[in-house]
Amino acid sequence: MAIHAIGDVQGCFEELQRLLAAVRFDPAMDTLWFAGDLVNRGPDSLAVLRFAHSLGDRAITVLGNHDLHLLACAWGGRKPHRHDTFAEILNAADREPLLQWLRHRPLLHYDAFHDTLLVHAGLPPHWSVQDALDRAAEVAHALRGGRCEEFLRNMYGDEPDRWSDDLAGNDRMRFITNCLTRMRYCTRRGRVDLEPKGPPGTQAAKLLPWYAVPDRASRGTRILFGHWATLHLGPAQTEDHNVVGLDTGCVWGGRLTAYRLDDGRLFSVASNTRVENGD
Repeated sequence: MAIHAIGDVQGCFEELQRLLAAVRFDPAMDTLWFAGDLVNRGPDSLAVLRFAHSLGDRAITVLGNHDLHLLACAWGGRKPHRHDTFAEILNAADREPLLQWLRHRPLLHYDAFHDTLLVHAGLPPHWSVQDALDRAAEVAHALRGGRCEEFLRNMYGDEPDRWSDDLAGNDRMRFITNCLTRMRYCTRRGRVDLEPKGPPGTQAAKLLPWYAVPDRASRGTRILFGHWATLHLGPAQTEDHNVVGLDTGCVWGGRLTAYRLDDGRLFSVASNTRVENGD
């Protein structure tokens, strides 16, 4: 039985099927971990969502910013952006079971046997793995319960940019969500800057990739993450920081990548998709 973690699919269903053929995925035995952003910008978000849903317990999916944006457009009063490509989901006959399944996905998944954490974006440097799991559970509780619409209406925004145990209400929920689904860079003291999107070396001098902050509290656990198509972590950086970047820009014309947990082998297939503009 193999576990394969897959980067941002973003509606690239044809590439996903080729990648699963390359890893010889057996749905009766193997498990797929999806690092968030199943949907949006690519050509076939509905097929990707239906496929992940059909796998049942054989698919573990954490939520990404595009997945949350879809939910906000469905239930939070948000209007789709000009470049969004999930209208077919919102108009599908099976819209409700698919969206209900999606809103019950977690923001984090931790596997104690492999001591591995799956997240879409990253963790603030001062949060331990247990801190992150506890705070992700707060957001999951809001999404899965009666506060879902309120959470989705108030989810957007870049503030607050620093964690405090005193944060409460929408500010608390927004900071947790931004870190786990949008963060790339922060300062050594944990102030998050959501603006820069380029590779390391292009950011302001005071900023570091979240995973490169010295003495990061979560460093002892392997972290698999997506969201950062421009990152291109090499083997030495992956080993040094105990992280694996899974987003290799399939929807932007790059590749779709899978990481096998048991032996650390990477698999990828070339993209047949290329769209412009986006996060």
